[in-house]
Amino acid sequence: MSDWGRFVNEVSWFVEPGQTIALGDARSWSRPSVPALPELSGLLRSAAMTPVSVGGEAYELLAWGPPDERRGWLCLPPRDGHGDAVAGIHKLFWQVCGGIVETFGAPTSWWSNQNEVLTVDAQGVQVADALTGYAWIWDDCGLTIPINADEYYAAAVEANGNLTLTHRQNGRLLLFAPDHAFSGVTPLAGCPPYSLLTIDEVPDLTTWIEVCAAAWRNP
Repeated sequence: MSDWGRFVNEVSWFVEPGQTIALGDARSWSRPSVPALPELSGLLRSAAMTPVSVGGEAYELLAWGPPDERRGWLCLPPRDGHGDAVAGIHKLFWQVCGGIVETFGAPTSWWSNQNEVLTVDAQGVQVADALTGYAWIWDDCGLTIPINADEYYAAAVEANGNLTLTHRQNGRLLLFAPDHAFSGVTPLAGCPPYSLLTIDEVPDLTTWIEVCAAAWRNP
């Protein structure tokens, strides 16, 4: 079975009835490495990439593993991130991949259960609105939201609405997770549980990308 066949078998809801599919030939990865992201670069070097268009939207299907244990990402093509209000390492990521919109055969990582990972659509989420909508979490504890929401953007959007937030300048990583069962997280100083969290040992976007890429390399 082709990688695309495996993808649509596992992610059957992605292609809507009547949508036109244009499928290219699978090929080896050929884009340059990102020196600042060695784990990601190693993972991508081992990928098979199949270009595909779904309803006129261009994607790239990346896949790894032996025939009976394939796993992969449905990604957007690379994009020019210059001038966008994202962390510098995110711009480097965009040079090789426009972000992940679906996965199949996924290992457990901080990318699990995400609808958008490092995409423009994730970046477009209004962080200030999300935090303001849950301001009662802090109010009930006599606290105030301790960050300037405008300094952050969403690097990933979980299926249940939780957000992975990144500081636009320094790449600091936070979770906004009113609904979670995560381990390995700690409430940010001045925050109650189930609000803004830090990920233990994953302080920034670079580490987050590398930890998740390593999980995909060695599931």
